[in-house]
Order: sequence, then structure tokens, then C-alpha cells
Amino acid sequence: MVVKGRFAPSPSGRMHLGNLFSFLLAWLSVRHEGGTLVLRIEDLDPVRCQPSYAWQLMEDLEWLGLDWDEGGEAASYWQSNRSHLYAKAFAALEARELTYPCFCSRIQRLNEAPHVHEVSPSCPCAALTPSEAAARAAEKTPSYRLRVPHKTISFTDGLQGLYSQDLATQCGDFPIKRADGAWAYQLAVVVDDAAMGVTQVVRGRDLLSSTPRQLWLYEALGLPAPEFYHVPLLLAPDGRRLAKRDADLDMGVLRRRYAPEELLGILARMAGQQEMAAPVSAGQLARVFDWAKVPQEDITVDAALLTKEEKEALL
Repeated sequence: MVVKGRFAPSPSGRMHLGNLFSFLLAWLSVRHEGGTLVLRIEDLDPVRCQPSYAWQLMEDLEWLGLDWDEGGEAASYWQSNRSHLYAKAFAALEARELTYPCFCSRIQRLNEAPHVHEVSPSCPCAALTPSEAAARAAEKTPSYRLRVPHKTISFTDGLQGLYSQDLATQCGDFPIKRADGAWAYQLAVVVDDAAMGVTQVVRGRDLLSSTPRQLWLYEALGLPAPEFYHVPLLLAPDGRRLAKRDADLDMGVLRRRYAPEELLGILARMAGQQEMAAPVSAGQLARVFDWAKVPQEDITVDAALLTKEEKEALL
């Protein structure tokens, strides 16, 4: 089977070293196998996501010599243009009585951090009768949750190994649509990966716990699921993970400091593909890429990569 991978960034800020690390591994895995790669823009949240960040991201990837076969500038690969597909999937779930309106306010933030999830197996809204829900909906627009069964979902991650989660006790009914109409990450990513024929998903290990929810959605919608590889996160010397909101080692900083081959060499060493951070091209790395050499645990970024000002900001 020909491998089809994807990189699906959210354009809510300039790409940083951690984002680049995940994309590089996705790219190397696909190119090593002679497969195809999709670049999908996950701009579900119109408040936080800006087209300018998406254009900048593509230019940064091209600067590094990392290409893609589908998506990118094509409007049909931007999630903001795919709402009709999510609505169709939602209707299918609703027809099976797998959804219910939720009036809990915390769901308003469901798209801000898809790697964060509060277990809510006993959401009181699940017990509302249709008439009670209608009465509340007249006063407040609801969000929607997906009901989960008492079922254990297990899968073997390509890097992290066997992972299991009991949906009812470790996950709980989870949001799939926000009160303002925005679609949840969990629903959109499943619909898009299936529609685009993605067979391999490479992403940060902070999303490992999201996978059973998504596998349940694949099953509920009758869609084929891809294989998963959850890769290490890059951590700052103080132990926190790199994040766009902190502008930690973003591409603006990195491009001023390194040539493309130098930056790729640094990332290749972090990924276990080189013993030293010697300059290397993307094509050279793809030829020798080996998943068995990629570390499982999170990686602390060498303090030497930080400027004097950035080091002081972490103290």
C-alpha cells in the first residue's frame, strides 16, 4: 500500500522548532517510502487563525526544502472551507442518536488546545429529555457532545507502542461542535483524513490520548482509520514544551541564525538520525530515515540553541 501522510498545522502563529520537528518526521517517513504528502491548513477557529500565518508557514517549509504533493494553497484543503463535510458527518451521527446538546460553558474553549481534554462521563446534559433540551436551547445556544460507549479502544502506535483507553471512564462524552458553530478538532480531523485518503498520521505525543476518541469516530462513521506515530515534544530547558504563544525558537529566529541544512542537521540529531548535528539536506535524510532510531520520550532543546536574551527569559 502506498503511504499517504499529512501535515496539518493550525495557522495561529509562526511555526516554531517543535512544529518543524513533527513535520520533518512526517515528511521523512513519507518520502522514505516513496509516498505522497498532504499539507492541510486547520483554520477551524476564525478568531485565532490568520491566513498570513499559513502563507508564511508554506514559505518557511519551502525554504527548508520540504515539499508536499497535495493541499497547501488549494482552498479545498483549508478547513474553513470544509464545513459542509463536517455538517454531513454530524448529521449521520445525529441520526444514530449519538449526539446531544450540551449547555456547559467550558466547551466554548474546545478548539483552543485539542491535546487537553477533561473527562466528563457524567455530563448532566446527557440525561435531558428532548423537551428539556428544547427549553434550554430557547435560552442558550448549545454545544454538542458525542456519546461514547462502555468500550476499550486499543491500538498499536508506530512509535509509542500499545495504547488503550476506556472511553466511558478515561474519556467520556466529548465535544464535536461549539455553541458558536465552530466544529471540534476531533470531528474535523477524522472527516478530513478519511476524505483525503490519509493512511499515516505523524504528530506530537501530546495528542496520543486523543486517538481513541478519533478511532471511535472512524468506527461510528464507517470510515477507514490510518496508522499513527506519536513523536516526542521539544521542551525548553526549563521543562515546558515549546509553544507558539511564547515565540520559542520560531522560524523567524531560526532563519536568521541558521542555513536550511544546518537547521535540518540539528533536527536530525534530535530525531536520532545523526550522531552529530552536521548540516544535511532533506533528501539525504529521507534516504536513510529509520523510525527505530527516533526517541519515544520528549526531548529537551540544547540551551546553546537559545540566544542570550532567550536564555535569560527562561530563568
